[in-house]
Amino acid sequence: MLRALYSSAAGMDSEQLNLDVIANNLANVNTTGFKRSKVEFQELLYQTTRAPGADQGSGSQLPTGVQIGEGSRPVATARVFTNGDLSQTGEPLDVAIQGDGFFEVQMPDGSTAYTRDGAFKASADGSIVTSDGYPVLGGFQPVPPGTTNITIGSAGNVTYTGANGSTTFQVQLARFNNPQGLQSLGSNLFKETTASGTAELGNPSENGFGTLNQGYLELSNVSVVEEMVNLIQAQRAYEVNSKAVQAADQMMQEANNMPHT
Repeated sequence: MLRALYSSAAGMDSEQLNLDVIANNLANVNTTGFKRSKVEFQELLYQTTRAPGADQGSGSQLPTGVQIGEGSRPVATARVFTNGDLSQTGEPLDVAIQGDGFFEVQMPDGSTAYTRDGAFKASADGSIVTSDGYPVLGGFQPVPPGTTNITIGSAGNVTYTGANGSTTFQVQLARFNNPQGLQSLGSNLFKETTASGTAELGNPSENGFGTLNQGYLELSNVSVVEEMVNLIQAQRAYEVNSKAVQAADQMMQEANNMPHT
């Protein structure tokens, strides 16, 4: 019965984390470029009182054993990098990636972060920056004074047109062998880790890289209906684990109240 208490407590703790992840997904349903997370669980160690295949003597073996589990534990909160829907904004510096790839962003400490949020702006000196003012790398050049038109092609060819003529250049995207291994920094940013592998740069629409869509933003890939179903499942799993705690407690109480002889 004590084992049931600890196993159920482990299950409740796992479902609490599951609920936290689901709540974060729902909170970011309107966050540009957000990728939902899912919790992955593993069973804990087993107590083996009779091992399967144990020799019973006279050449006979146990076809099955007696093994009692100790509950579950969360082992990962994996990001799901499926594409979100595209929303048309009409803004010339709003860029959505359709397919594989990330934009490179320079952090204040000089390191490089990566994002799917293409809601870019032009700073006072014309530099292309994120909503937090971080410079966008990958070949983006400052917008010259007097520019009247900005064109960003699906293959990453960017053209600034103004009174002094036009300027054309190429921008690139980054991708990773294991994007689930990226570290989330908040602010729609990810950081490279040893688990993700090093960033591979390439031109959009080439060699498996995604294409760029000017005047669009990628929406969150969170499905509210799916998350609500997951929420109900987590709530029911938490509830049934709490019922197991109550049942074990009642059994212990009845055992303690048995008359002594």
